[in-house]
Amino acid sequence: MPVTHLKGFARYLVASMLLHDTIGGTMTSTSAETAPGSKGVVGRATGRFHPLVALLLLALVVRLAAAVWPNVMYPDEIFQYLEPAWRMLGHDGILTWEWREGIRGWLLPTLLAGPVALGDTIAPDGPGAFLVPRLVAASASLSIVVSAWFFGARISRTHAVVAGFAAAIWFELILLAPHTLGEPLATALIVPAALLVTDRPSQLRLAIGGALLAFAFVFRFQYGPAIAVLALGACWTHWRNLIPLVAGGLAALLLAGAIDLAHGAVPFAWLIGNIKENLLHDRATEFGVTPPSAYLINFLIVWSVAIVLPLAAIWRGARHAPLLLAVAVANLVFHSLIAHKEYRFVFLSVVLFIIVAALGSGDGVRWLRTKGGWRRGALPIVMGGWALLSVALAGASEGMRDYWTRGVGAAQLAAELRSDPQMCGLALYNVRFQLLPGRERLVGPVPLYALAPADPLAELILPPLLQATKPAFNRILARPAAAGDLPADFSRRSCAQVGIADACIYARSGTCNAAAAAPFVIDDVLVRMGH
Repeated sequence: MPVTHLKGFARYLVASMLLHDTIGGTMTSTSAETAPGSKGVVGRATGRFHPLVALLLLALVVRLAAAVWPNVMYPDEIFQYLEPAWRMLGHDGILTWEWREGIRGWLLPTLLAGPVALGDTIAPDGPGAFLVPRLVAASASLSIVVSAWFFGARISRTHAVVAGFAAAIWFELILLAPHTLGEPLATALIVPAALLVTDRPSQLRLAIGGALLAFAFVFRFQYGPAIAVLALGACWTHWRNLIPLVAGGLAALLLAGAIDLAHGAVPFAWLIGNIKENLLHDRATEFGVTPPSAYLINFLIVWSVAIVLPLAAIWRGARHAPLLLAVAVANLVFHSLIAHKEYRFVFLSVVLFIIVAALGSGDGVRWLRTKGGWRRGALPIVMGGWALLSVALAGASEGMRDYWTRGVGAAQLAAELRSDPQMCGLALYNVRFQLLPGRERLVGPVPLYALAPADPLAELILPPLLQATKPAFNRILARPAAAGDLPADFSRRSCAQVGIADACIYARSGTCNAAAAAPFVIDDVLVRMGH
C-alpha cells in the first residue's frame, strides 16, 4: 500500500494497527493475541510496515516539528549545555556561575559538541548550532516509544500498539523531546534500561542497562533515587544480577570521569560542588521555593478534570508494570522534598505514568472486545481517546501554552540582530541574558555588553552610564518602558515578547569604539553580579 501523502499515511497508519490479523497473519506466524514475551508481537514483517515502524514514523514527524519550533522552555538548555559545547569548539560563549563554580559535568556538553559543530557547518551564523542538537535530542526520545511498545508486547499485541501509540503522541513527551536538558535525555536512557533489566534479562542486557542508568545519573543525578529503586527492584529476586548491572554502570562512570579529566576537571568534583552549592549554600532556592504539594497541584492544572482518566488507567496498568509505577512515584516523592521545583524535574515520572496508563488502557480494549458489537471499534476508540486527550490538554492550561511559546519572540529578535550587517556592538539594557537564545545566535563575533541594575558598577548610574558607553555599540535591546533612558540618536525598530513583556531593538547609525564600554562586556558583568 503506497504512502504518497500525509493523509494517505495517516489512513495507512491506522489501518496497519487495526487489522486484527496483521501480526498473526501477514506479519508473523503467530496468533493475533500472542503470549507475554512472545516474538510474535515483534517478529519480521512480510510485505507491510510493522506497526512499530509506523508508530516511530508518526513519533518522529511530530518531534521533528517540535524541534524546528524555536521555543526555549528553560535557560539551562542554552547556557548549561549548548553554550559550553560551543565554547569547546573554540568560540566565545556566555559563561554562567555554574560553570565558573565547577558544578556541571562535561559529559553532556561533550556529547552535544558534535551536533553543534555539524549544525554550524550546515547552517552557520547561529541557527544550525541550535537546531541540529534539538533534532538529535528529539530522535533520541524515540527510545521511549520503542520501550513502551516492548513493555506492552510482554502482555499482548494490543497492549504493544496502545502503549507505543500513547508514547508517540502524548503532548508532554512531545513538548520536552527536542530540548537539550538533562531530564528528557536521562529519561530517554532510563526507560530502555528498565526494559533491559527486567523480565529475566541476560548478563549482557544487564550490563548495557547498568551503563545506560549510569549515564542517566550523570545527566541528571537527582534521578539517583529513582534509578536505585529500578535497579533494586529488577534484582530483588536475583541478587546476582547486580553484578553485571553494577559492572556496566561502573564502566559508564569511568568514561564520564575520563571526560571530566580531559577537560581539566577533577572527575565528579562537579557532583560534590553541586550538592554543596544547592544544599549548603541554598543557591537553588534563589530561583523559587514551593511546598511539597506543588507537583500534585501542577498535575491537576495541566491535566485538569481529565486526570481521572489516566489515574483510572494507571490503577489498572499497575498490575502489569508495578516496578515502573514504583520508580515514577519514588522520583515524584523525592523531587517533592526539594524546595526548588520545576516542571521538567519530574519528566521521568510523567513518562512512566503514561506508559503504565497505556498498559491499563490496553486492558480496556480487551474488555470492550468482549461486548459483541464493540469488537472492531475497541482499539480505535481507545487510541482516539488518547489522541483527543493529548490534543485537548496540550494547550488547555496557561502554563502549557507558555511552554510552547516561551523564547519564540527572543528568537525572532535574535535572528534580526544576527543578520544585521551594520551591527558592531549590542548592549542589553536591563534585559536578562537568560531570556535570550545564546551569544552566537544573538550577536556572533560582535561585542556583547550588559547594563544591569544588579551590577555594582551600574546600579546607581544606569541612565548616565548608557550615555557614556554608547560609542561602544550601535544596537540596544531594551524594554519599551526604558525608551526614555536611551540616547536620542537611537530609534526603535522591531519588538517582540521576551519573558513576560516586550523587548525592542533600538539602533543608531555609525561605527563602534569598544574601549568605551570595556568593563561591561557581558561575562565580566556576570562575574560581578554572581550570575
